[in-house]
Amino acid sequence: MPVAIYPGSFDPLTNGHLSLIQRGLQMFDRLIVAIAVNPKKVPLFSLEERRELIRQACPDSRVEVDSFQGLLVEYAKSRNVNVLIRGLRAVSDFEYEFQLANMNRKLAPGIETVFMMTGEDYFYISSQLVREVASLGGDVTGLVPANVHAKLQAKFGQKP
Repeated sequence: MPVAIYPGSFDPLTNGHLSLIQRGLQMFDRLIVAIAVNPKKVPLFSLEERRELIRQACPDSRVEVDSFQGLLVEYAKSRNVNVLIRGLRAVSDFEYEFQLANMNRKLAPGIETVFMMTGEDYFYISSQLVREVASLGGDVTGLVPANVHAKLQAKFGQKP
């Protein structure tokens, strides 16, 4: 299959996300990393910051970084893409992701969801947990790409 969409908030991008992007490129010719814009949430990083952090961490020309607001399936239709990649870290993720996948199938029967297990090195990492640890001065080295680590340190006034 030539193109898939990997959606998420990516606030911030983690090494778990990067692992899924790299593995997705083994299955698809191109990958659209689609940043979900939720007006009800206040992100740590602006949309443009997240877009740039992903571009820097994923310089592969087969990765396109975009954003969308509203229903993911409508965005996928607008991009003429019929495969969504979703990452699973633990069993607890599965129930929520299963509900989303079935709702998406109901809304857009031609769009399929491919679940990928997060690598064992990253199954415990979430963007929310990374933000919390970094905000409290904890070291998130190895959990996020180097450019994201530097940006987190700057955001929270920590020395590199």
